[in-house]
Amino acid sequence: MSVRVAQRFAGVERSATVALLETVQRLRREGVEVLDLSGGEPDFATPSPVVTAAVTALRDGETHYTPSRGVPELLEAVAGKLAAENGVAVDPERGVIVTPSAKQALFTALMTLLDPGDEVIVPTPAWVSYPAMAGLIGARAVAAELRADDGFRMSRRMLEERVTGRTRVLLVNTPANPTGHVLDREEAEEIVAFAVEHDLALVVDEIYEKIVYDGGAHLSLASLPGAAERTLTVNGFSKAYAMTGWRLGYLAGPEPLIAQALKVQEHTVSCATSFVQRAGVAALTRTADDVAAMLKEYAVRREMTVAALNALPGVTCALPEGAFYAFADVRGTGLTSAAFAQRLLDEAAVTVAPGSAFGPGGEGYVRLSFAASREVLEAAAERLTRLAGGWAADAGARGN
Repeated sequence: MSVRVAQRFAGVERSATVALLETVQRLRREGVEVLDLSGGEPDFATPSPVVTAAVTALRDGETHYTPSRGVPELLEAVAGKLAAENGVAVDPERGVIVTPSAKQALFTALMTLLDPGDEVIVPTPAWVSYPAMAGLIGARAVAAELRADDGFRMSRRMLEERVTGRTRVLLVNTPANPTGHVLDREEAEEIVAFAVEHDLALVVDEIYEKIVYDGGAHLSLASLPGAAERTLTVNGFSKAYAMTGWRLGYLAGPEPLIAQALKVQEHTVSCATSFVQRAGVAALTRTADDVAAMLKEYAVRREMTVAALNALPGVTCALPEGAFYAFADVRGTGLTSAAFAQRLLDEAAVTVAPGSAFGPGGEGYVRLSFAASREVLEAAAERLTRLAGGWAADAGARGN
């Protein structure tokens, strides 16, 4: 007898970035000194007010179920933050759900909006889990390929070419992983006009919103006229507050959609961890200086990383506008993105994510995270420089 698995898994692969993390962990257990630039893991310690709030909650016995939406204090803090920082008004009691991770919030949003056979437009290159989540629901992710020579900007024309009678959702990520592009107002207005004309829902992943450089500003789509009633905003605490292991996020939007999304929460995870929610309140209300200090350091690492990449033969890299990834063009090396990444791992013990993992438009690029420490980034740059010198020598020997 063979047990059949659900057909929905036929087109869904494992997460490429999670697989890379497992590879790094395995090699380190084997004694290889791997420098990992493949993942989105801030090297900073979680700010002390967050840790203190969690420890206090544990000692006070807050280890039980909470309301599925979340504890009132965190709901109020999220709603207050959205109003003050994003220009988005939501009712804390009916317009917010606290989730165990932004990833869960995103899956809940798509589960709420998509039926099997529906389509969601995903601008690519994009985070690897967007198409997979759609596939697990039985829906189809339709890639809208962005162009590097246009700064990976979205356009109304590009979106119009992808919409069909089955399209129900447009998924937007800003600041974007892996490209680092930050949505500007012109793009945002075109996106909202497109969604209104075709009566589409907008799911907006804003997990990197606080990591924006050069005086730029994050713009929430839900703050634009005509957008609030059709937008589910996804956010969380992992990136801005160095809380990746805490698994805390939230989903915010119009009450009729949140009421349905709450059913997904109630019948799957029930609620986010009780004492972690108390930590979330502290993160939103008591860590402004910590977040500013991390952003200042990311800006230095961004410059270091991009300069090191541009010094490599056959590699070019633009400064990202946001997030903490460099998306480097390696086509000048003559290697595919997967081959380039594998060669870095095999010959320099440095891991990067191949651009091909991020969908159409990603081939020919690799993603490097500069959320690693300066020491790791400097050591990786030295290894890559030596490796590139060896490649050049090999090429010269073959030419002779």
